[in-house]
Amino acid sequence: MPNSPADKPCRISVRRRGPLLVEGPVEVELEDGTTVSSDRFLVALCTCRRSRRYPWCDTSHRDRERS
Repeated sequence: MPNSPADKPCRISVRRRGPLLVEGPVEVELEDGTTVSSDRFLVALCTCRRSRRYPWCDTSHRDRERS
């Protein structure tokens, strides 16, 4: 049964100036309604929208200057 108390919760780690790290596998619904999925055990989701592989992080956030 989905969402039962026995289900392990999905863990999401928030990193300052970095991606969201999500324990996978994951399915992401984009703004246009399409879905993309990854079966990796840990997935980095882009939060800065600089990634060429959006919604997956490609570390493009490292290129900008830090203040």
